[in-house]
Amino acid sequence: MTVAAMARTRTPLRSSALVETRPMRHPDAADAALMTRRGWWLVLLGWVIPGSAQVLAGSRRLGRFGLGATLLSWVLVAVGALALLLWRDGAMTILLNPLVLLALAAIVVAYGVLWIVLSIDTLRLVRLVRTQSPARFGIAALAILLMVVTGGTVAYAAPRLVAASNALGSIFAASAPVVPPSEGYYNILLLGADSGDGRDSMRFDSISVVSINASTGAVTITGIPRELGAAPFSDGSPMQALYPNGFEGHADPSCGWDDWMNHIRQAAEICREDQGASLYPDAERHGSSPGVEATKDAAEGVTGLEIPYYAFIDMNGFAALVDALGGVDIEVSQRLPKGGGPAYEGQPAEDWAIGWIEPGAQHMDGDTAQWYARSRYTTSDWDRMQRQRQLQEAILAQFTPENVLTRFQDVARAGTAIVETDIPQSLLPTFLDLAVEAKSQAVTSVELTPEGPIAVDQESPDFAAIHAYLESVLHPEESSG
Repeated sequence: MTVAAMARTRTPLRSSALVETRPMRHPDAADAALMTRRGWWLVLLGWVIPGSAQVLAGSRRLGRFGLGATLLSWVLVAVGALALLLWRDGAMTILLNPLVLLALAAIVVAYGVLWIVLSIDTLRLVRLVRTQSPARFGIAALAILLMVVTGGTVAYAAPRLVAASNALGSIFAASAPVVPPSEGYYNILLLGADSGDGRDSMRFDSISVVSINASTGAVTITGIPRELGAAPFSDGSPMQALYPNGFEGHADPSCGWDDWMNHIRQAAEICREDQGASLYPDAERHGSSPGVEATKDAAEGVTGLEIPYYAFIDMNGFAALVDALGGVDIEVSQRLPKGGGPAYEGQPAEDWAIGWIEPGAQHMDGDTAQWYARSRYTTSDWDRMQRQRQLQEAILAQFTPENVLTRFQDVARAGTAIVETDIPQSLLPTFLDLAVEAKSQAVTSVELTPEGPIAVDQESPDFAAIHAYLESVLHPEESSG
């Protein structure tokens, strides 16, 4: 037999063997059933393990790149999961860093784009025209569906990672020092006011201290009346040197403030514009201000608690946060008017009210909740404080993981617009853990009012009695012992 004849007889044998042993890369295109099975496998494998379809049937170089990216993503996920199990605080500190979140968003987008590119290339490798009908339509539909799932996942995750990065970077202080718990509690001064008329005229309408048990997550909120008088300042406070007998009214006739808690900011920051920065030189660098720091020192003097941090809620944009959370559920005890108040003394509420909040169970939107917190002309200031505390608890109840995740971008956007704080970013993992613990416990509320548990006289408060009472609330075991 001649060499040419041998070649003619062997070549078909090699080709047949190749088709039989490597049907993914070199299928018999004339076998529609084989091409159909191959199509299903390529689409499924290419989606479950991106890059595998190219290694089996297409460009090995592209396939190796896709497999490498896939394996790297699996390793990152596995390392992250192990870190969260074995080194939770450290892992959360890293994951909650704004730059890390931005990097993760970029990785998600890049890998998602690569995944879609590989899926499109896989559909090309399937060679639909060689598959059986109607299976070819099923293969095409499955490939498109999986691409939509991939693209949708990227479209869902990436913007939320970016929103989280922006919110964390905008709200929480990167350079503020971490202060350990004081007697087992993290204490935060919670302030609320409208900023719409300009910060120079702003006075805090709501002042309270949130005490979070560092072990159990239990939350106690102590409400301080905004018109509480003669507040003492904590030892070592710059304001204590100026007001050794407590905050005195009308100390500066040209400024003309009263001795109320919500005038302390004005005394420290506005009327002492030349001294405010020198009183608290590190305030701005740590994400605070002289007026807030002075109010912190007064709240420490009133409560006897160490208060290293504050959180300010701009009530002018408060409605946006409530709407972002999907509204809040409130049990209204009495009819309340909406509106800015009477035009003259004694004007009936029916004449100036722009609407009413009726008694009973209500699911409030942001606008209604804002009026519920603000309404003051037909009730006392103490009633208003209780409504604000009720509203705070209702908002906390809405901060469930499911609710926040489904509305994350709106919540983050609203939070960035209305919240200011000097809580360090590095404390967020700790506070998140405590928040999970707190969800299963009732919030304890203490109001320092004449109608409260210790009947505080607004004009001449007994601060020693307040200190002793709060000590018994926060440390009941020691008090009973």
